[in-house]
Amino acid sequence: MSSEPRPAAGGTARRPPPRPGPGLTVPAEDIACSPGGHLHAARPSRWTRTPGDGPRGRRLCRRVGRRRPAPRPPALAVEAKAQFLHAWRGYERHAWGHDELRPLSKAPRDWYAETLLTTPIDALDALILLGLEDEAKKTRDYVVANASFDKDVSVKTFEITIRLLGGLLASHQLTGDPKLLALADDLGGRLSRAFDSPTGLPWTYVNLKTGAVREPITNPAEVGTLLLEFGTLSRLTGKPAYYDRAKKALVAVYERRSKIDLVGAAIDVRTGEWTERESHLSGRIDSYYEYLLKAWKLFGDEDCRRMWETHRAAIHRHLADEVRGELWYGYADMDTGRRTRPYYGALDAFFPAVLVLDGDLDRARRLQESGFRMWQLHGLEPEVLDYREMKVVGGAYPLRPEIIESAYYLHRKTGDPRYLEMGRVFLEGLVKHSRTEAGFAAIKDVRTMEKTDAMESFLFSEILKYLYLLFAPDSAFDLDAHVLTTEAHPLKAVPAKR
Repeated sequence: MSSEPRPAAGGTARRPPPRPGPGLTVPAEDIACSPGGHLHAARPSRWTRTPGDGPRGRRLCRRVGRRRPAPRPPALAVEAKAQFLHAWRGYERHAWGHDELRPLSKAPRDWYAETLLTTPIDALDALILLGLEDEAKKTRDYVVANASFDKDVSVKTFEITIRLLGGLLASHQLTGDPKLLALADDLGGRLSRAFDSPTGLPWTYVNLKTGAVREPITNPAEVGTLLLEFGTLSRLTGKPAYYDRAKKALVAVYERRSKIDLVGAAIDVRTGEWTERESHLSGRIDSYYEYLLKAWKLFGDEDCRRMWETHRAAIHRHLADEVRGELWYGYADMDTGRRTRPYYGALDAFFPAVLVLDGDLDRARRLQESGFRMWQLHGLEPEVLDYREMKVVGGAYPLRPEIIESAYYLHRKTGDPRYLEMGRVFLEGLVKHSRTEAGFAAIKDVRTMEKTDAMESFLFSEILKYLYLLFAPDSAFDLDAHVLTTEAHPLKAVPAKR
């Protein structure tokens, strides 16, 4: 989601899931249910009573002495929702109306001189999807009444697009509220001035009031991760310029690919020249590839499909790396394909999900196992791993969601309970190491588990949303009818207005 480098994950060997850490209330292996579907904990070979079901408010349910092969452990969906509410209550209590909560000091934090309501807007569709009706109504009413983008602040084009513009559009489509679309249109118009460059590549920062731009060095992810949001805004408002300008930026990156069809990590919007020529799937490149495929899925844009297929072949040829029989994707020179670093990180862990969408389940499964192995090294994923040595290079864990996203896609596609087991390990690690009295804190280094005073809005929009959807019945969200953005905002296809 963010174009800044995120952590990675790990694990190939099957083993029984570990017991839950502090705060995880219902172990998966202890889940049983009454005939009426009520959830409760059960121990092997023990009868339990479930209140509120059957005659006199009780019905008996038995757990046999072996693990039940339930297709889904719904109690973990309840657990994920409870953890979401724990963090949400902390935000409401200590930072309501501000961009973020500092979960250790229990204080608010704004990105700029004035709040943009980043957490409420980014989290709104998650509140809706999790069925938190009272919280969703309160948040929606507050956003409609208080959100304003007529502010003299220079904002990061990419982050505001994926978090705020995407959040407003998804919530509008889920609720039908025209006021949310009006806010999206106002914000989109202000952000679109970032595209005023000699190449059509957007400037990194744009002032929401004046339109002034700054910082010419950008990257493929920040340039190419705009089309789903601006394209949907274009379809909903009937303003083709939104789609055209975002697609032009995407194509501008593609046209500057190397002779072996790879892109670099940094580019100058004034000249179109690459300033960093190392290629990989990690931060600063990652979601550029994701949006080529998803733009084809959402809009039926055949140009995006062709661009994706060109890059896909180069990615598998030059970045894929077989080590110990495991599949990884490392770093390489964009011009020669020469391996430069055997690094894989949490931002790279989005790629199994993309492979699922592309129909390549074999690679998706193998790469997810590699990522899971990385997660298991320390109980949370590190930011960057040397996968040949299996040593942490960057130890931070800023609450990255990508490996959970990939588990969700793999489970929805395959139904394999392996990915539910992974999800349980992810949830347990978060609760054990990251949970605080007021929410969840980023980790400075997974080797020490020291917490830092930061809780990004994507804790709600991605991590806990994906965990809930992973464990919930498929009917909780119609994935086939939506395309999830890089911030996990669900967008529905809208016919182009003529």
